[in-house]
Amino acid sequence: MASVGARGGISPAGNDDVDALKLLGVRAAIAVPLTVVISAAMFWIASRSPFDPLAAYLGANYQRATESQRAAVSAAYATDVPWWQAWWRWIGGVAGGDLGFSSTQSQPVTTVLADRMPFTLALSGAALLTAAVVAIGVGCFAGMRSGGWIDRLCTGLAVLFAAVPPFVVAMVLVLVFAVGLRWLPATGAAAPGADYTAAGVLRHAILPWIALTVSMIPWLLLTTRAAVVDSVASDAVRGARSRGVHGWALLRGHVVPVSVLPTLALLGTRLPELIAGAAIVETVFGWPGMAAVLVESAAALDFPLLAALTVGAASAVLAGSALSDAAAVAIDPRVRMRA
Repeated sequence: MASVGARGGISPAGNDDVDALKLLGVRAAIAVPLTVVISAAMFWIASRSPFDPLAAYLGANYQRATESQRAAVSAAYATDVPWWQAWWRWIGGVAGGDLGFSSTQSQPVTTVLADRMPFTLALSGAALLTAAVVAIGVGCFAGMRSGGWIDRLCTGLAVLFAAVPPFVVAMVLVLVFAVGLRWLPATGAAAPGADYTAAGVLRHAILPWIALTVSMIPWLLLTTRAAVVDSVASDAVRGARSRGVHGWALLRGHVVPVSVLPTLALLGTRLPELIAGAAIVETVFGWPGMAAVLVESAAALDFPLLAALTVGAASAVLAGSALSDAAAVAIDPRVRMRA
């Protein structure tokens, strides 16, 4: 099967996969130096912070500590070196597979990430997948019936919830389902003093999952709905309808392939909001993910942990953007790389 290329030529459909791989390669080549620059910028910005990291390291002993004690702690945690030296040491450690030691968690950074990252990834991934399925399904349904009461209802609710901050949604869920009805736990991922179990984690995850999903649905739904409305009004869809194509066949064959592209692009560009929303929801529900340690590492200038979290978040955003663009190239042959 052939497709029309960006420059008007006919190219095999398989070339779309090649273009997608080329795009990923270009993005990867750009992402590596960009990530290095982001890590250096993080160390520089953190060095300009007004917070004294010794206050976090010494805790209640900060005021009583002598100059020699403060100097010893400063040397032990390398807070007495310029930011660029600390950054270079961190880069060298990362190259050797060592992410450093977290002073706030009293553990290697790799241990902190291994303990907490699965909770954040599971919650964020489940919420993003659910939000995408619901938003695309409802957006297509509303867009195909543009102007009807269902369309007006869905659009109105989406606009309303888009204006509600995630922490407000989280607090309402806690008030109704945890405090009022006492159906679900309000905090943590296990009962106090209990070990983590699959059933316990799933039960504790319901409210934060709903809160994060609700916070992501509006912008996905509105984007999908707008794309479907534009697609339905296009000449291609009108022509298909004149040939007797209606209902599911019209949606699947002519509307969705075009309408899904803006949603894919949005998924890549809105990942920072997903990360920020996940941090807020985790904080409200006491979810044992990365949110709590992110705040602690920033306040205490825990450079190794803060650098790992910052670079990890930046890498996730870059990867998400690249994957969404590559998927658009693979889905629609009209979206091609330009030499």
